[in-house]
Amino acid sequence: MSRRSFIFSRAHCYRITSFISLTASLKKTPLFDFHRENGGKMVEFAGWSMPVQYKDSHIASHLHTREHCSIFDVSHMLQTKVHGKDRVRFMESLVVTDIAELSDNQGTLSLFTNKEGGIIDDLIVTKTDHGYLYVVSNAGCAEKDSAHMKARLAESKAAGFDVDLEFLHDALIALQGPTMSRVLQEGLKEDLSKLTFMTSTLATVFGVPGCRVTRCGYTGEDGVEISVPQSRVVELTEKLLANSEVKLAGLGARDSLRLEAGLCLYGNDIDETTTPVEASLVWTIGKRRRQTKDFPGADIIIPQIKAKTARKRVGLVSTGPPIRQHTPILSPDGKLIGEVTSGCPSPCLKKNIAMAYVDAAFAKNGTAIQVEVRKKAVPATVSKMPFVPTKYYSG
Repeated sequence: MSRRSFIFSRAHCYRITSFISLTASLKKTPLFDFHRENGGKMVEFAGWSMPVQYKDSHIASHLHTREHCSIFDVSHMLQTKVHGKDRVRFMESLVVTDIAELSDNQGTLSLFTNKEGGIIDDLIVTKTDHGYLYVVSNAGCAEKDSAHMKARLAESKAAGFDVDLEFLHDALIALQGPTMSRVLQEGLKEDLSKLTFMTSTLATVFGVPGCRVTRCGYTGEDGVEISVPQSRVVELTEKLLANSEVKLAGLGARDSLRLEAGLCLYGNDIDETTTPVEASLVWTIGKRRRQTKDFPGADIIIPQIKAKTARKRVGLVSTGPPIRQHTPILSPDGKLIGEVTSGCPSPCLKKNIAMAYVDAAFAKNGTAIQVEVRKKAVPATVSKMPFVPTKYYSG
């Protein structure tokens, strides 16, 4: 073997070893082997090995979800049950939402906030009729969220609260798209037309008992998330895929779908330096909670609602080269006024879309601004979100 070949072989082996080592260190969902068997291209995401796409392109998966329906593996997300008679009081000490006003089996988007008014994470809280709250939060924040809840739990117990946490290990899949209800109804005894957006029920799904079905999702389409025992998730996924309307979809389509729907990605569009007012998420703060001001960071967040903020999250639309995260945003006269947090070409609109934070003076819909792409100023327009109309089912 020549010296050059030897060096190449060593480098090649190092890359393979590094890849194997990285793959081995990543967490795997119960569908990991199923993804690979079905052509899933696996990538690292939030410490997990997840499919970014399958044999179809990410754009084909995106459009299939908009026209039919797709299955997304979201088992990497953190699922928690909050038990005890003080469960609502406990959860309201962490989030901005009025959980007490929720009806049984109704859920809502909420925010964990810190004392500075920043967003620790976004999450969905469901008030079930089985004596617990069901909470789903982001995979990338799982360790931070669980530590945050455990710390508050210890304080609450010391104060005499009757409350406990149960971190679940069930799988979680999302079935999203306009034909979802027709597909899923075939495997349910319950009338799916009675399950409206952000409501939840326990059900047997295609013969798999103990599933929690919640009508929600991250695509802007009608859809459900199904929490299912790990041992039965492959079986349920295969039964859903037996319908020709259903295909597997990965993280690539999930990201472009959520951006078209104007939905934030934690770590990109919101984080601990962002307040709910800056992020245009004031609607998550319950009316009663604004009056009681008893959630973390309320003394900073509540005054911002009336006084406004120096910057605001907005949508952008442009043509030409794609807008990506960290793209600088310029005023018409070339001054730096903000930065893009998420961006991609929209498969449905055939133009570039993005989320960004801009100086409040430039946040009005229809405002002409510029984005700096490859050191060139490209015209763009501040746009209302969602970019593609949402189709949540309200009954």
